[in-house]
Amino acid sequence: MSPFRRGGPEQAETAGAARLTLSRTARRAGMFSLLLIPVLLVNLSRVQVVQSAHYDGNPANQRAVLARYSQPRGDIVVDGRSVTGSRATGGAFDYVRTYTDGPLYAPVTGFSSQTYGNTLLEGVEDGILSGTDSRLPAHPLLNAITREQVPGGKVITTINAKAQQAAFAGLGGKRGAVAAIEPATGRILALASTPSYDPGGLAGTGPAVTADWTSLTGSAVQPMLNRALRQTYPPGSTFKLVTASAGLTGNVYSGIDVPTNSPDPYTPADTTVPIINENPADPCLDATLRVALEVSCNTVYGKLGDDVGEAGIVRMAQAYGFNQSSQTIPVGVSESVFPTGLTGQAYLALSSIGQYDTAATPLQMAEVGAAIADNGTLMQPQLVDSLTRSDGTPVQSFKPKVFGHPVSAAVAAELQQMMVGVVSSPLGTGGNAAIPGVTVGGKTGTAQNGVGNSGTPYAWFVCFARPSGAAVARWRWRW
Repeated sequence: MSPFRRGGPEQAETAGAARLTLSRTARRAGMFSLLLIPVLLVNLSRVQVVQSAHYDGNPANQRAVLARYSQPRGDIVVDGRSVTGSRATGGAFDYVRTYTDGPLYAPVTGFSSQTYGNTLLEGVEDGILSGTDSRLPAHPLLNAITREQVPGGKVITTINAKAQQAAFAGLGGKRGAVAAIEPATGRILALASTPSYDPGGLAGTGPAVTADWTSLTGSAVQPMLNRALRQTYPPGSTFKLVTASAGLTGNVYSGIDVPTNSPDPYTPADTTVPIINENPADPCLDATLRVALEVSCNTVYGKLGDDVGEAGIVRMAQAYGFNQSSQTIPVGVSESVFPTGLTGQAYLALSSIGQYDTAATPLQMAEVGAAIADNGTLMQPQLVDSLTRSDGTPVQSFKPKVFGHPVSAAVAAELQQMMVGVVSSPLGTGGNAAIPGVTVGGKTGTAQNGVGNSGTPYAWFVCFARPSGAAVARWRWRW
């Protein structure tokens, strides 16, 4: 037998059948593997494209958080100088947020915390600052494919550094706020709230950050409360500017120097409780609107509110920005309220002198002063001038926008005269605001606080100033 023959025909047939079966199995396995490739590609696309937002936003996914802090955060800029920065940590998060003059600019920047999130400009412009905004890449389509990390951009604010410093110095550490607006543009030049806090203490992680947060949130003076934007108070006599606007616009009186036929005290028809003046010696009986604003007669302006009527006062308040539920600058601002559906003259009279349920933010009353200073035109307040990439190339610029025209130029001129009298008249309540060589107009306000006025009253001041022809409206309160 030949050494090369290993069995008979039956064995050869069996071996051939085995090879055929193996070949079919291999082909089937190969075909199945080929079919799996497009299935896997489809699933990969589904995960990376369709469901990417779901996985990116999953709290259990630390990759996005680690990536966010793997590069320096973009800066918030005041007067050409960055008031924020980033510091290398050497830890799990490569960089942590830092602040220059943190308490001074906290009412503007807010905080960016790896533990507690982002607030104010750090929050609303987080996409620009973190580098995740879709407008930042120079080549968006390529970046969408490569998903390469983009450097954080810059937020250029409207804040004037000297005005901000002056605002904080003027408050002197007392609980209070300042909002300063450039009337012609709506640019916010100062935004102060005291007492303040250092946002840098909240930037990282660990026991020190937790302790700082606990201390700040538990403080009775609420240092993290942005009093300029996020808290409303009864505006008191400063609201008489709105009531005067409604009276002059509605021609209730033909001018600011016409006797108003106002009794002292004034008792609305539907009550036996009279409205009285703070100082009984003030010349409020039948006082003109000019004199009544200078010495702040509750009787004259309470009666004027009743004479105008609820619809007229509400219409004027809303023209100045009250009852606006979605105001942003781009930071959200709490709604200032003038009540509607009042049940009688007494409530309308009280509301017309800034009491009862009338409530305003500091920014809102600054808007009133700014509209009067700008001859009746109210510009939308804005805190951000522009957004840029890290190299300074523009992403978006914000041009001044008109909100409305609460009063005519003629009425605004009369209101300006009245406000100047508040500061310059011998009887005026705002004499302390006088500045040599500068035309200053203002309106003081003292609003009751607590049951039976048992709390410390809220002190307000709305003003405008015209140094060398420029106008700046400023509102300040403190207690």
